[in-house]
Amino acid sequence: MSPVSDEAPSDAGEEKLVGVVLVSHSAAVAESVARLATGLAGGGATAPVLPAGGTPDGGLGTSPELVAEAAHAVDRGAGVAVLVDLGSAVLTVKALLAEGDELPEGSRLVDAPLVEGAVAAVVAASAGADVDAVARAAEEAYDYRKV
Repeated sequence: MSPVSDEAPSDAGEEKLVGVVLVSHSAAVAESVARLATGLAGGGATAPVLPAGGTPDGGLGTSPELVAEAAHAVDRGAGVAVLVDLGSAVLTVKALLAEGDELPEGSRLVDAPLVEGAVAAVVAASAGADVDAVARAAEEAYDYRKV
C-alpha cells in the first residue's frame, strides 16, 4: 500500500504533518476519496494520506489490519486523523483505539462526513495544522450547505 501522498518523514527542524486515513467499506471508494482530497488540496506537498477500504481479499467490509497498516504508514509523529464512512467502520476504528497499541500515538477517530471531511482534513494537515485542528476542520464539514 503506497500513500496517495508519500512525502518523506520530516527531518529535524522541519514541521511534522498529521497523517490522514480514509476508511470505507469499499476499497474503490476509499481510494477515490483519497485521490480527490489530495487533488483538491492544491499543488505542492500534501500531508500523507492513505485509503483503508474493503477487506484484504477485495470484498466489501472493513479490516482492522488494513486500517492499522495505513495509520502506521502515514504516521509522521504529529498524529493521525482517521475518517470513516459507515457504522461498522466506526466500530473497527474504536476497537483499534481501545486496544491502545494498534494505532500510532495521537491517532483520532474524526466524526465527519467522509468526502467533505477528507478534503478539509487534508487541506488543514497539509497546511501544518495539528491533529486537533485537522479534526475540527473535518468536523466543520457537517456545516457545509449545498443548497
